[in-house]
Amino acid sequence: MQLQIQKIVYGGNGLAHSAEGKAVFVPFTLPGETVEASLDSEKGGFAEASLKAVHVPSTDRVAPKCAHFGACGGCQYQHASYSAQVEIKRSVLKETLERAGVTSLPRIQPLTGEPWEYRNRIRLRVAEIDGKLHAGYLRRASSEFLPIRMCPIASPILWRTVEALLSLEDVSPWMRMADEVEIFTDREQSKLQLTLFLRKEPAADFNRFCESLHLVLPELTGAGVALIESSGRGRKAYRLKPRAHCGADGLSYPVGHANYWISRGGFFQVNRTILDSFVELVTANRKGTLAWDLYAGVGLFSQILAKNFTEVVAVEAAATDLMRSFRGPEKRAVEATTLDFLRQAVLERDRPELVVLDPPRAGIGQEVCSLLLRVKPREIVYVSCDPATLGRDLKQMVDSGYTLHELHMVDMFPQTFHQETVAVLRSEKHAG
Repeated sequence: MQLQIQKIVYGGNGLAHSAEGKAVFVPFTLPGETVEASLDSEKGGFAEASLKAVHVPSTDRVAPKCAHFGACGGCQYQHASYSAQVEIKRSVLKETLERAGVTSLPRIQPLTGEPWEYRNRIRLRVAEIDGKLHAGYLRRASSEFLPIRMCPIASPILWRTVEALLSLEDVSPWMRMADEVEIFTDREQSKLQLTLFLRKEPAADFNRFCESLHLVLPELTGAGVALIESSGRGRKAYRLKPRAHCGADGLSYPVGHANYWISRGGFFQVNRTILDSFVELVTANRKGTLAWDLYAGVGLFSQILAKNFTEVVAVEAAATDLMRSFRGPEKRAVEATTLDFLRQAVLERDRPELVVLDPPRAGIGQEVCSLLLRVKPREIVYVSCDPATLGRDLKQMVDSGYTLHELHMVDMFPQTFHQETVAVLRSEKHAG
């Protein structure tokens, strides 16, 4: 069928309507294009289709940079110019928030970095095909392994590491037992951390593995092993094997004027080209007596806020790295869930001037919102990786007396549909 693409929706698909008026979603299209598509499935009030040809292309259409684009499940927007990607994400954010009932939006300001070679971490599957080792991702919309020979959104040193892992003879016994490999580098690509996820541990010497790899990758500062165990219903669980390791158990990562210790396998933002600007956006020109950094992770924002607040409380449920690095008279690291911390804080009647929130994709939810509204900080900076849950939470806050003062679309994941948002809320008496 021939379709006219009207807009791009969250997830990356183009939206069109069939002759019968049914919504049809077509991947790898752009607004305004006339395309030919074939129907894949119908689900109630909408249908999904595959792109067969572009008859009238958008002026924003470009040639993808990766040979695997379309087959690989990692990227959705390589067919769009970078300026078009940014505009698509702004439109998606605006529409999603308005659909949630958040109106009178401030101008959405984009924050962008480099569109390629930005990732500081990749995690690939490993498989042996016809006696040869391959690394890759999953095919789009499937659990099928896709061998790859490039990944242009990854920092160059990460792909160089993959090539070494697949080619070195001394590395082979460990790689042949691997299901997955995760590689992490710092901003300057001067240090590397490596984790192998294995079905079982080979008899080979792990130190020899590290030494061989270090000869071609002097940036390697440490490596470790996790064994895969079944957790029922076909799911995988990972159990760290601390005896199979070499070198440091993490690396120091500078952002702005602070350093963060990231343990091997620990969570950290993936875009090395935008982190400094991102942290500055969240923390700049904010000062006072007390600030809370909830869902603090390694203390990405806490470390900077501590320079301008008398006291900063950083709250994280998995706080190993935070407890290790966030220390000092003006710094208090708390290992707890945000919900438990807020329940206690409400009873103690703590009143911060600033609260920074950086929750997982599920957002903060109704109870955390309600507790925050009882605390009533002067300013809330909400960092979100999901526009839908952000819209739900912002609606509750705005309806309870907060004004949405600033809205920033942070393009943390170029070439993909994923995006971060920074929303700045102020209580109505401070909104001006």
